[in-house]
Amino acid sequence: MSTNPERWLWALVAVGLWLALIALVVWRERRARSAAKARSQALAGSDAAPVLVVFASQTGFAEELAWMTARALAADGGVGGVGARVLSFADLDLAALKSADRALLIVSTTGEGDPPDAAARFVRRTLAHSADLTGLRFGLLALGDRSYDHFCGFGHAVDGWLRRSGAEPLFDLVEVDDGEAGAIRHWQHQLNQITGQAAAPDWTPPAYEPWRLVERTLINPGSPGGAAYHLAFEAVGAAPDWSAGDIAEIGLPERDGQRPGAREYSIASLPTDGRAEFLIRLMQAPDGTPGLASGWLTQDLAVGDVIDMRLRANRSFHGPDDAVPMILIGNGTGIAGLRAHLKARTGAGGAWLLFGERTQAHDAFFDAELQAWLASGVLSRLDRCFSRDEGDGRYVQDLVASAADELRAWVARGAAIYVCGSLEGMSQGVHAALESALGADVVLTMLEDGRYRRDVY
Repeated sequence: MSTNPERWLWALVAVGLWLALIALVVWRERRARSAAKARSQALAGSDAAPVLVVFASQTGFAEELAWMTARALAADGGVGGVGARVLSFADLDLAALKSADRALLIVSTTGEGDPPDAAARFVRRTLAHSADLTGLRFGLLALGDRSYDHFCGFGHAVDGWLRRSGAEPLFDLVEVDDGEAGAIRHWQHQLNQITGQAAAPDWTPPAYEPWRLVERTLINPGSPGGAAYHLAFEAVGAAPDWSAGDIAEIGLPERDGQRPGAREYSIASLPTDGRAEFLIRLMQAPDGTPGLASGWLTQDLAVGDVIDMRLRANRSFHGPDDAVPMILIGNGTGIAGLRAHLKARTGAGGAWLLFGERTQAHDAFFDAELQAWLASGVLSRLDRCFSRDEGDGRYVQDLVASAADELRAWVARGAAIYVCGSLEGMSQGVHAALESALGADVVLTMLEDGRYRRDVY
């Protein structure tokens, strides 16, 4: 058998080039990870327990958002911020999650509910098994495309696994449809709650439209709680369309040369009303200083003044089909979002409102409307409690507990549960009461199936 030295030489050259290429790829990967580690360390700040920021990215968008999230948390490179540590799902393991007090996850879905390639090992080694993550608090941003049947499927899978493992959500999962800017601003709004940076600039500034204040009424004079105002705005020009459950982003005026990030409010009306309505409570600091947004809207803004406002779709709080029974639970100004849903109902599937406030004499918000809906059949049942009234003293979670049998019957015939109101206290108490009444597994299944939805703040 003859040999050709020239052919052998070219073969050796080819092998050498192939090995060099592999070495280059490995070197670049290691350099990228080293750079990411260095950036993460630079953002860690002085906090002993930085927030763990994790991304599962296929096209790079989730990674970009992860670094923007980390920078927002770090506040000027970590000086005075809460600090952040950034990891890819490729480098994530159970130990990293267990060692974190708080974690923020930016999770992409590819195709019909599939994880990004970089998350495959985590899915196989960790997500497929049960874990104990008691003590971990988390928030999750799910990126997806609503044209697929399993929209944000991998994000929902991670969310469900974390909850089953005992981790506690800092806020409900935020869904992003094809990079929708409003949802990303909502994620940034949640970060602002963590950092306390109410004036942080928007990552994706909204396109505002002009709206004119046409009505403002104090609806609870004499209440032991904060003053609550019913406000109505009419569009200057053509009014945009919206659905029950959607959110208004109201732009605030400049202050000290800066314009704060927008404030979000649940819309209490429908387009057929011809105006966007809100129920806003005047917030006050311990020294009596009015809240930046609520003070301006309820005290300083004059009827006839024009403001900047953008209506944002909030699909995660859109209502079910009218034939589906609907259980609405809320407290305080949370009745605003529930009111819009009741306005959208015809009575076909039935609706049940459980609502809590301070006093019946002062805080029975929209009472005339609720009584009319009861009479017409739009509202099948109305349960209310008033925590400051003598002989009552109950909260809305107490209503849930006392109506456990009826709740199980409604859920058994396909009812959906919608909760709107305060995050602290109310939503947590209602969630615990629902778990006690229905069972934790049932509540989690309803959450994953979209039959249990919350708009809490």
